[in-house]
Amino acid sequence: MKNSILFILFIIISLGSRAQTDNKIVIGKVDSVYSTILKEQRKVWVYLPNMKAGIQNPGQRYPVVYLLDGDGHFESVVGMIQQLSQVNGNTIVPEMIIVGIPNTDRTRDLTPTHITSDPPMMDSNFSKSTGGGENFTAFMEKELMPHIDSLYPTQPFRILIGHSFGGLIVMNTITNHTKLFNAYIAIDPSMWYDKEQFLKATQKKLSAQKYNGTSLYVGIANTMSEGMTLEKLKKDTTVDTRHIRSIFAMDKFIKANSQNGLKYASKYYGDDDHGSVPLISEYDGLRFIFSWYRFTFTRADFMKPGTEIVTKMKKHYQTVSKEFGFKVSPPEMQINGLGYNALSLKQYPKAAALFEMNIENYPQSGNVYDSYADVLIAQNDTVKAIVNYKKAYAITKSEETKHKLDQLEGKATFTLTAKELEKYVGAFEFETISLTATTILKGNALWVSAPGQGDFELVPLSTDAFTIKGMSGYKIQFEMDSNKPVGLTSTQPNGTYKAHIKK
Repeated sequence: MKNSILFILFIIISLGSRAQTDNKIVIGKVDSVYSTILKEQRKVWVYLPNMKAGIQNPGQRYPVVYLLDGDGHFESVVGMIQQLSQVNGNTIVPEMIIVGIPNTDRTRDLTPTHITSDPPMMDSNFSKSTGGGENFTAFMEKELMPHIDSLYPTQPFRILIGHSFGGLIVMNTITNHTKLFNAYIAIDPSMWYDKEQFLKATQKKLSAQKYNGTSLYVGIANTMSEGMTLEKLKKDTTVDTRHIRSIFAMDKFIKANSQNGLKYASKYYGDDDHGSVPLISEYDGLRFIFSWYRFTFTRADFMKPGTEIVTKMKKHYQTVSKEFGFKVSPPEMQINGLGYNALSLKQYPKAAALFEMNIENYPQSGNVYDSYADVLIAQNDTVKAIVNYKKAYAITKSEETKHKLDQLEGKATFTLTAKELEKYVGAFEFETISLTATTILKGNALWVSAPGQGDFELVPLSTDAFTIKGMSGYKIQFEMDSNKPVGLTSTQPNGTYKAHIKK
């Protein structure tokens, strides 16, 4: 139980950014912005954490990865970041928005200066459209970034990733527009460009400028021909090794000039060539950039009754906030789940401390007051519970919260007859995980069960809406077509999940 939270019903770990909607696997959306700088419409591919799935954190904002050659690397980087930030409870890197930028004229956009030729790498025909890198960077800075920031929940922390010519523009950006991004990953960059004139200019700027607060990771592929070794490479001057020699020259220079404040790491991948090196470089680069981010849960964090977990998380996120340069709070739904886990174990002071931390970090969320009121009820503090339920209801107008309030204040609650409950009977398949929940009638009550989870009575809140008897933080909302259910939405302490009727 390393970072998974145990719940009695619907044990769901974050598996679902690739949501299944209408039998389609969704990992992103196509957006576009017209560029007056480039004089063309530019499509971008955008991934937002859990775009169609549950476990959304209201108000949460995310760092942004800008990915060059997006049409070649989007799927793999999305999968990697989703794996490292969500699957199996991983917190190796934060959840992030990914903006893949497909190419229209790659040679134009990803080369920093115009050249007439650079044989044998580029002939005169290949070189015709070179030199648009500064315009492309201006497009990112003045048009694309404002567009993304206006539409998506971004944080002011950006990463630029590029491979080959993309790596070239990464190096041009870090030296000429250092603060445009917080971190950079340059993968086997074409540092031979313009007969190594670009390399010389880069070295000059790396020694003359300060890069405090900026990170750079460089991945170097094995592009040597058969028979060549790293030892032989030191004395080689042939054109065949020009690409790899130029990268090693830059790598050596950066390591010798650490006084510039740049946080730097690199790695040579002897078993990967120019085509295969991006994936492993992105993986290692992201882990290097976010070496301070990971929060490690222990079994004691879940099982011990004390409030040490709250102190531990506050200390960790102080470090995270310092590294990011702005305040970062633990995800609301993660803390909410931990709180309900403690509540289910009757660890009331621990649950209260967790919910109080959420109130401190997310005062505009109705959920945080509702959850806190649940633990106050368990502690027989009815007066304070009513106050917090009222705060929650004022924000959310939630039927579940109103039901709790009505019960505490002795008001009549909503009921349904056995005949009226019949229409909710069925089997429901969840969209993001392999789990089926079945609803049945037992006497005059509706019950729900899932394999290995047991049976639980549903209490009606209103037409089509139910909570789970004796359990806090759960709501089942049925979606109806006339008098027949077509699906349901399960809202629970660790997120929201959708299911459709099993056919």
